Amino acid sequence: METGTAQQKITLSFMNDKSPILDLICNDLVASGIEVLFRSENIEDGLSQLSALKELPTVCIIDLNFYDKNVLKQLQELRAKYPAIKLIAHSDIDEEKTVKSILENDFAGYLLIGSDPDDFKKAIESTFNGL
Repeated sequence: METGTAQQKITLSFMNDKSPILDLICNDLVASGIEVLFRSENIEDGLSQLSALKELPTVCIIDLNFYDKNVLKQLQELRAKYPAIKLIAHSDIDEEKTVKSILENDFAGYLLIGSDPDDFKKAIESTFNGL
């Protein structure tokens, strides 16, 4: 007889994912039991892939490329269409003001480019658990 409730599985997507380093991180995350539903090269493609899914990812890591003029508009669209998905920003900007602004604008976490797989796993689990 089973007691308690089944533990919810963490599902993940990556958007604006152009880094070969993330290939290794994805492999490590999958090996640790996190299911990666998809990876997209840009947010627009990610929105398209989300619309085709039967079940949404619980967490989405978005590589923030502020050189793309459409990124803020695309993030607003993502947030409006999929408010339940918890977002983690991934960026090379480590200025406190910028990171604070990102976290105040619908992002549950922040990972600096160069973070190792353990940092990713901790950020994903903390975001998933609402910490």
